[in-house]
Amino acid sequence: MEAGKSDNATTSAIWIALVICAGLSVVVWFASPKGPDRLVWRSVLIGSIICMYLMWMITYMAQLHPLIAPKRSDLRAEAFHHGGVSL
Repeated sequence: MEAGKSDNATTSAIWIALVICAGLSVVVWFASPKGPDRLVWRSVLIGSIICMYLMWMITYMAQLHPLIAPKRSDLRAEAFHHGGVSL
């Protein structure tokens, strides 16, 4: 698989999710109930949408580019051959 195709798919998913969340925010802005608490409704719902998007995006990006596991020097060599690590 070419590297460009993978990068385009990653970028596309992030932008599509951003557009969906922006659309939901616009709907919330205009569909919030009228009354003295209208600002509170808008703030809470749009803030929740932003947090939801950020949590999804961070998790998505972390799965695409995971951190390299640290190498421990205090493990015995035979623990690696048997597939188990004793603590």
